[in-house]
Amino acid sequence: MNFNETYIIAVDFDGTIVEDAYPKIGKPKLFAFETLKKLQEEGHRLILWTYRYGDKLNEAVAFCENKGIVFYAVNNSFSGEEYSQNISRKIHADIFIDDRNIGGFIGWGEIYQKLTNNKPNLPKKKKGLFGLFR
Repeated sequence: MNFNETYIIAVDFDGTIVEDAYPKIGKPKLFAFETLKKLQEEGHRLILWTYRYGDKLNEAVAFCENKGIVFYAVNNSFSGEEYSQNISRKIHADIFIDDRNIGGFIGWGEIYQKLTNNKPNLPKKKKGLFGLFR
């Protein structure tokens, strides 16, 4: 990437990594796994950030692992974070990739181009608790 720092990137599953077929798992989106692998190779930490929980979440995690993606954390800001697994909550990340963004999902090719060809307009990283986990 053109910027020197690595980032924590939260990525949605249904409609973003795979086509939306919830509660089933849809077909992988074009370039999704290739892009995610490249981001990991470049040192970025990926968090799976999804509505899914329980067995449906386990299926999504296993699906990604079978495609070569092991996430830094799943529905947490970091591995080992504890809170009730049955409710959704905000997590800490520098970048969020989700099909529900304003304007919709732009596609993995364009996402990668935006991240590699232009420095994202991100706030400076804050020092503190989450700085320990970068």
